Amino acid sequence: MNPAPVRDHALSLGYSPCPNDTFIFYGLVHGLVDTGPVRFRDPVLADVEQLNQWAMDGRLDVTKLSFHALGHVLDRYVLLSAGAALGRGCGPILISRDPGFTPGPSSRVAIPGRWTTAALLLHLYAPGIGATEVMRFDRIMDAVRQGRVDGGVIIHESRFTYQDLGLHCIRDLGNWWEEETGLPIPLGCIAARADLEQGTLRAVDDAIRASLEWIRAHPGQGQDYIHAHAQEMDDQVLASHIGLYVNDFSLRLGREGLAAARELLRRGRAAGVFPEGPGLQWIE
Repeated sequence: MNPAPVRDHALSLGYSPCPNDTFIFYGLVHGLVDTGPVRFRDPVLADVEQLNQWAMDGRLDVTKLSFHALGHVLDRYVLLSAGAALGRGCGPILISRDPGFTPGPSSRVAIPGRWTTAALLLHLYAPGIGATEVMRFDRIMDAVRQGRVDGGVIIHESRFTYQDLGLHCIRDLGNWWEEETGLPIPLGCIAARADLEQGTLRAVDDAIRASLEWIRAHPGQGQDYIHAHAQEMDDQVLASHIGLYVNDFSLRLGREGLAAARELLRRGRAAGVFPEGPGLQWIE
């Protein structure tokens, strides 16, 4: 059977201002790679939790979102193979001022968004935890340090700096996941609308992969663009961030990456987090 034709129209695109995303998409949005028969509108850059919420509304054709959020939109989005944040030693960290803190029914813990994978991992790790408070990811450490919450789940560059504030790692939730499953931790992914034609989906996946291959082949390129969205992150932290969250899984999920995504979705559904509905659709 011949593949369905690709429609020649501009697709809406959203990703976060985090260095791993701006690094991956630099070549694509600056016209440095061949995107084949697909065209993209100017990208929308937004916090991943905002992108998660927009995915619930089906707002964007192609979007970054958390694997947690993906579990709620399997009826409308297809997982792409390129562009994911997935790996080992890169998961969220539960921190507290108190090195002996144990999350329980009376605990107050800050999370970086209701639909983030960090929030899902906390629920799976400590199902009996008390109240959680949604907070922008870059405000969580101060809230913990000031005692406004008992603990917090930190992501992104915060994992490199929390000790500078005298805070303690209670549990590396990524390491916990790896010990539990033997799989890498699936954090964020790129998904596209399920009602797009197969040819379009594959062309989008190829374009994202080409963008990452381009910037890897041109070291040092795109630094001004990446820095402009990195919230005054210094060079060392920025490089560490990209090195941690961009890897071979970002080029292609492969069998192991897909297994990790499926296991997260399976555990979330078993825990009652995800609704019953269609299974995962993906582009290999």
